[in-house]
Amino acid sequence: MQRLLRTYCLTMICALCATGTIDAAPDLPKPDEAQEQQEDSVHVSLVTFYPGSEPHNIWGHSEIRVQQGPVDLYFNYGVFDFQAPAFMWRFMLGKTDYICQPVPRAYATLGMEERRMVEQELNLPQDKAIMVRDFLWNNAQPENRTYRYKFLSDNCSTRPRDIIEMAAGDGLQYPAMEDSTVTYRDILAHYCRNYAWEKFGIDLVLGWDVDTVLDQRATMFIPMLLMDAVAGATISSGDGQMPLVKATTVPIDKSTLGNVRPPTPWYLSPMTVALLALALTLLVTCRDWRRGDVSRWFDSILFTAGGLAGCILFFLICFSTHEATSPNINIVWLHPLLLLLAILPWFSKTRPAARWLHALNALVVALLMLAWPWQPQVGNFAFFPLMAALVARSLTNVMLGGQTTRGPTSTKH
Repeated sequence: MQRLLRTYCLTMICALCATGTIDAAPDLPKPDEAQEQQEDSVHVSLVTFYPGSEPHNIWGHSEIRVQQGPVDLYFNYGVFDFQAPAFMWRFMLGKTDYICQPVPRAYATLGMEERRMVEQELNLPQDKAIMVRDFLWNNAQPENRTYRYKFLSDNCSTRPRDIIEMAAGDGLQYPAMEDSTVTYRDILAHYCRNYAWEKFGIDLVLGWDVDTVLDQRATMFIPMLLMDAVAGATISSGDGQMPLVKATTVPIDKSTLGNVRPPTPWYLSPMTVALLALALTLLVTCRDWRRGDVSRWFDSILFTAGGLAGCILFFLICFSTHEATSPNINIVWLHPLLLLLAILPWFSKTRPAARWLHALNALVVALLMLAWPWQPQVGNFAFFPLMAALVARSLTNVMLGGQTTRGPTSTKH
């Protein structure tokens, strides 16, 4: 159970653009006071940090920088309070609250030193730049700074996108998409290419909503994709269209691939583990057929693991408000009823019911495997050896489960 819960938590935490804890926000001068104290122009920049090496930052991170004379702040929408009451429970429910926190220039790159950093100064008229400044200042106040985080549609990347669109107005035009068939799962898989277990977890808990084709705007939930779109965008001016980006700088010049870990070794990958589980299942199954008996201890382990995973999926589908967790076709082969298949065969009176459940399970999972190419959800290749293992054990219980199970024997003297 701890392993399954850890996989789920890592999966969801991986979907966070950036994480951190709430510290005391710096004192901010009111917009009118700042204007009175300093007549310098307001400069607004989109700041992008490339992926890091930890599960919580493999997607990169976005911020908005506002400069006006001595005032130089980075507004970060990726901060949460891990110490908040019932944080993990609320996180599981999808009720995760994040905040907008301004960070002084001196602390803006703290912990980011090994990650490429790109700043794109926006080509905004002064009245629009002041609008952004005032909006961010107001949004960072304690009574306004909290928002309900959504890892696909309302995160540290989409918030800056929305602010830029608000300032640019209807004259904003993004460049054409290079790939018009890309999906959320495609994008998530790209950034998980070195992290096989994180990809496995994402494919397990996210349903077919992440397999829908995205429009240009929806792809910007990833900071680097927002950066690319902004780089090629234009806005209306008196002389027609002009570039949205005035100047681009690279304050931290690191790899364009990000500071990522090496790929998961093949021998530690989910596919290897799944194939080993299937191989062990087939060995136990062959042994059972030779001796005409069912290894209930093995089935208890296998179906308990599947049932616990099914409990997590059932919770996400029925109770969590996290995006894209429902509908999820994986609930067909991983569901809480598998726990019954781990328990019922141990009692002679319930073995007939167990055989019927095993027959139904084998039929449903086998049909799902055959029909998978025609259903809307993309699956992880490691799922199929695990499904095959469940089918093999259910068929074994159907064929041999009605026979008397061997147990310890005693000799009378």
